[in-house]
Formats: sequence, structure tokens, C-alpha cells
Amino acid sequence: MAKEFAQLDAALRQFIGAQAMFFVATAPSVGGRVNVSPKGYQDTFAILDEHTVAYLDLFGSGVETISHLRENGRITVMFCSFTRNSRILRLFGTGRVVRPDDDEFDTLRGNFGVEHPGVRAVVVIEVERIADSCGYAVPYYEFVGERPVLDKHHAGQPDEKFARRITGDNGHSIDGLPALEPDHPLPSRGR
Repeated sequence: MAKEFAQLDAALRQFIGAQAMFFVATAPSVGGRVNVSPKGYQDTFAILDEHTVAYLDLFGSGVETISHLRENGRITVMFCSFTRNSRILRLFGTGRVVRPDDDEFDTLRGNFGVEHPGVRAVVVIEVERIADSCGYAVPYYEFVGERPVLDKHHAGQPDEKFARRITGDNGHSIDGLPALEPDHPLPSRGR
């Protein structure tokens, strides 16, 4: 049932590209809370090469992933098929956060689809293990469409609000680990 893969080949790329969402899991090194975040917008995930992937990190209700990556880098990305063909694919690796003020940001940004307002960073993951499992117990769901609520919300926010979030709920994880620094640049509307 389960299989391990040496790289992200054409078949795996096709499977990933067909999924409407993915999940990201991280945890602090000692104690603390494990975090699992659902991610939407299909165009926010990119395969950079056979062992490297990235996703756009949009401002949200917390900053656990960034805090955990700063502390230890461990991350798992999971794709789950809800169609007739059951399958779960996990990418285990080491992640890093590329901020809008990093030289690498604009180059990475070109790997994604449409412009999304409220981009906080790009998370780049060096994939160390690629494995699937059956997903036989995962229910069927029909994809109706992407939910535009987050983009609409971010598009209506002034840049100053994003700046306040960096020192507020995006300053530290719920366990107190540092996340975004107060000198983090404001995201522009095009990022």
C-alpha cells in the first residue's frame, strides 16, 4: 500500500497539481503544540525541482509555522485526494522562510500563479522523504471552487494593519517562540 519515492517525478507532480488544498505540519523541538494548517488556493504551491517545493505564506490567524521553522526547520506537507482515486502523499523536509525583503523573494515569487494580497513570506522546503499511503478511509468530497474570502479580506486592508499584525498576533507563536520581527517590511499589494 505505502511507497517511498526517490524524487518528485512527473506522476507525483501531476497528483500534487490536481489537489485543491494541502496541509502543513510543524512542531517546536521541545514541548509546545503541534500545528497543522490547511492551505488553499492551488496556485500558492510550487514544485521547484525534484527535491524542493515552496508555497506562498499568506497572513492568517497565527504564525506557528514560521516560528517552528525558525526554531528547528522541521516540516511535513500532506496532500490528500478526496476523489475516486484514494491517495495521501507526504513530503517530509526542512523548511526556511524567505521574507519579502530577502533578495531571493522576487525570484521565488515568479513560481506562483496570480498575485495574492497579504503575502507574508515564501516557505521553501528541501524535501528529504517522499511517501504515500492508501487513503482508503478518506471520504469523497466534491471540489466546488476556491473560497475567495481571504484574498478579498486582505485586499481591503491598509498596509498599516499588516504592520500592526507583525508586532501583534504574528510576532510570536502561541507557545511564545519568535516569528516575525517588528522590522519586517510591509507587504505590498502586489505581493
